[in-house]
Amino acid sequence: MATFVLVPGFWLGAWAWREVTGQLRAQGHDVHPMTLTGLAERHHLAGPQVTLETHTTDIVRLIEVEDLRDVLLVGHSGGGMPVAQAADLIPDRIARVVYVESGPLPDGTAQFDTVPPQEQQRLRAAIGDGHLLPPPAWDPTADPTNLAGLDEPTLSLLRERSTAQPLRTATDPVRRTGGRPVPTALVASTFGLAVVRQMIDEGHPFFTGLADGQLHELPTGHWPMLSEPKALADVLDLIARG
Repeated sequence: MATFVLVPGFWLGAWAWREVTGQLRAQGHDVHPMTLTGLAERHHLAGPQVTLETHTTDIVRLIEVEDLRDVLLVGHSGGGMPVAQAADLIPDRIARVVYVESGPLPDGTAQFDTVPPQEQQRLRAAIGDGHLLPPPAWDPTADPTNLAGLDEPTLSLLRERSTAQPLRTATDPVRRTGGRPVPTALVASTFGLAVVRQMIDEGHPFFTGLADGQLHELPTGHWPMLSEPKALADVLDLIARG
């Protein structure tokens, strides 16, 4: 049995991990899906004071209060940033960080920095003077690659349940203390492992932290916990046994 902490990406809460959680528990694992401050059922706490550091503290406090050890800390997409920071702060409690459609961003890099300039301009126009990043339209015709594998009921659920993301969790840079490194794993869905390995070999900053990690491929869209929950749970179970 392994202990999992599941951290969702932008706009989602613990609800997005429901099927994966059920599968992992059926396999005998201890599983803690999280909702970060300002999202989903905690959306009433959203505000300009919610930062990347807030989300990092959410993760650290859950692990410490529940006295979890040998944790497989899973971060999906934008959840990879607070997961990386949390593992850096409490490495003795983390067995492995698992990046799902994510990666260990270099120190000083924000999620917003990974977005092309035109998309940054579009997002800033949508945000205006506010402090929340609105969710996407969840339109598969406009975003077929990322939304691959999601049926209409699931898309409707995303439109109903997704909530705006506290902006500073996307614009604050990742900060590392330089502490003991923690083993890593990657689950890649929208890009193949051949591409990942090439980028690692080329020293791409978004993937160099995975050079010694486990690499797994799960072909589907950007939200595998919703499009392929059983397959994702099986990959996570495999990582736990590795």
